[in-house]
Amino acid sequence: MTSTPRLPVLLLLALATLLWGCSRQDIYDTAIGWERSSAGLEPDRVAVGEMDIAYLRNKESANGDSVVLIHGFGANKDNWTRLAAKLTDDFNVYAIDLPGHGDSSKDLDLGYRFEDQVQHVSRILETLDIDQAHMMGNSMGGAITALYAATFPEQVRSAVLFDPAGIFEYDSELVDLVTEGDNPLIPRKPGDFDRLMDFALEKKPFAPWPILDVMEEKAIANREVNEVIFAAIRDTGYEPDFRNAITQIRAPVLVVWGKEDRVINYRNADVFVERIPNARKVLLEGVGHAPMIEVPEESARLFREFIQSSH
Repeated sequence: MTSTPRLPVLLLLALATLLWGCSRQDIYDTAIGWERSSAGLEPDRVAVGEMDIAYLRNKESANGDSVVLIHGFGANKDNWTRLAAKLTDDFNVYAIDLPGHGDSSKDLDLGYRFEDQVQHVSRILETLDIDQAHMMGNSMGGAITALYAATFPEQVRSAVLFDPAGIFEYDSELVDLVTEGDNPLIPRKPGDFDRLMDFALEKKPFAPWPILDVMEEKAIANREVNEVIFAAIRDTGYEPDFRNAITQIRAPVLVVWGKEDRVINYRNADVFVERIPNARKVLLEGVGHAPMIEVPEESARLFREFIQSSH
């Protein structure tokens, strides 16, 4: 007796049939567009001084608060699409491509230390007329979110930090590799993107090969700016300024960390919770460096429960 194929398989077969003969870029654009639309999001752009900033926002406004999503190093706004799909019915979501990332401008001389990026985000949100929001950040974006909440406390309703950078009290596999001159977060040649995915994610979402190929091409093309950004943020966690600054956060803060994180040791969550007044933590078993990609439904649920309990 044969079983009926699952719906996602049928959709993939239909998509492959429709796109047969299309370029990899066409397939990538179609797939990304479908993910965004399914999440209730659409792309937009805004000029912020000398910066050209790409972002995703609700296709239809929701009768709720704004939520600003800040991705990590070498990542982009689409890292948030699957989590955002669980929020756009009730919140106005803004997923931003930080300068140097995604489809935003990539000026090598812009300044990419955490404090620089906080100011960039401030200018972006001012241009978008967002004066108050819940904020979520992953990795580098988590550090930016924490520092933003400390710098502009009146603008942040709550903050969720997914495996945040900024504190490296406990070393990780990444630290050892970078010390040896091998950084898996910066793809340089074919095959490196697979290695990056394997290193950063414990639960990898399915993506067809043409999409992964385009993602790898984009990552390799961004090598120069990625090296500039990584050098700018690399030593921040060893300086006291960041640790001192986050003690000034007044918004409710939830620190969420995947216990299988090879990029930043999950035990650093305790340092964040110790430094940030009234912060809470959640550790996720079997999850790596990007919970919003690996377990988007659970990540969205944690956010909703957190803000409800913080009222």
